[in-house]
Amino acid sequence: MARFVVRHAHPPERCSARDPYEGAKLLNRLSRGNAARFGVQIHGEAVVKGEHTLYLIAEAADESQLRRFLAPFEETGSLDIFPASTCATVAASGSCGAAVPVSEIAALDPQDACEQAIAGGLVVQRAHPLNCETSIPALIGGLVMPNARFYLRNHFHMPTLDPETYRLSVGGLVERELSFSLHELREMRSQSRIVTLECAGNGRALFDPPAEGEKWDLGAVSTAEWTGVPLREVLARAGLLKTAREVLFRGADRGAVEGRADPIHFERSLPIDDPNLDEALLAYAMNGEALSVPHGFPLRLVVPGWYAVTSIKWLTEIALIQEPFRGFFQADRYHYEWNREGRVVSEPVELQRVRALITEPNLDQPVPRGDLTIRGVAWSGAAGIAQLEVRVGEGDWQAARIASAPMRGSWCWWELMTHLDQPGVVTISARATDLAGATQPERAEWNRLGYGNNSIQRVSIRVI
Repeated sequence: MARFVVRHAHPPERCSARDPYEGAKLLNRLSRGNAARFGVQIHGEAVVKGEHTLYLIAEAADESQLRRFLAPFEETGSLDIFPASTCATVAASGSCGAAVPVSEIAALDPQDACEQAIAGGLVVQRAHPLNCETSIPALIGGLVMPNARFYLRNHFHMPTLDPETYRLSVGGLVERELSFSLHELREMRSQSRIVTLECAGNGRALFDPPAEGEKWDLGAVSTAEWTGVPLREVLARAGLLKTAREVLFRGADRGAVEGRADPIHFERSLPIDDPNLDEALLAYAMNGEALSVPHGFPLRLVVPGWYAVTSIKWLTEIALIQEPFRGFFQADRYHYEWNREGRVVSEPVELQRVRALITEPNLDQPVPRGDLTIRGVAWSGAAGIAQLEVRVGEGDWQAARIASAPMRGSWCWWELMTHLDQPGVVTISARATDLAGATQPERAEWNRLGYGNNSIQRVSIRVI
């Protein structure tokens, strides 16, 4: 279906609405049900007051089909039909006149994916590849985030894999090369884990000076209950050779990247002895529902504690390897890079840094004087949260109550009751300390690619 904008103009003396019966015919002609009989979808219509001009937004197979449907309008005046696109299409293509990027593999339509994300309440950072934040007010509520509001991070088109033909291959330095269908994976022993996933670039927009990469605010984080097969069980079935040192995970998504001549897959490796792999899942369900395509259907890796770059979506291959993997998203990206004493120092992005976010009060609304409850979430990839402190204005740091059981790799809720007597603007700060002893810094150290910004969050509210 192609999208069009239609403009119909007629002289005042030929206005159908002057006759109530002709006006009724007009309404019936433009009814959604009647349009559907002509193979036309009408998305909106409006008449410019006093100008006898009608505008429509419609979809049809082509212009000729739309003209046939609108023939009665052409008999009473002019009929101009313009090829059109949605704002999401323009944003995804990068220009009003550019074509939507085409994938070399079966993939979600960028326009449809973007519009679905907006309808779900996500905050779009980039239309293509689609990157969206969870809005901070949406974090208020239960322990897990509804699937439609769970943040999205993509590097390429989102592949659409056929569940009937899908296979997960396990190979490399193993005793037995294996291949699993989705049905076979679902028949295996399963586990469910509540895990917080956070983009390593969360908070990048708050670095000063600006850092390279997606300009994430603080919403590139969400929590879900993931259900799937324990990774260790699949590896045990394959049998690992003694020479295996790393596990390489490859997703079906692929595309061009800077500095590489050919398209590449999104792939990452982890050391085979990484203790986080003991809790890793090959997940096929999210909050009790089958994974959606944007979240990795039919299968994704979920590694508690690590930044989400390791939780590969659309997982199709697992390979055991001996030499350290040097792929683009392992060696060229997802490294902290600092310039110290005239030399570049680099360190890989690994576990989520300890962080607290303030979710209440709503920053868009004034707060009445009197009692006030401050709430938020906190998490760490290294350990559970040991302490949460809140500072109101220039006062002392106060211990907040941790309202849900702190677990490594999953956020917990916290709250603090306070009292505000004076009107005006008040700054609220929150900082977390985990059981490993790490505390949020006043200001995280700037790095070229803008990873791991876990600076203490400060928000200002207006008291009336």
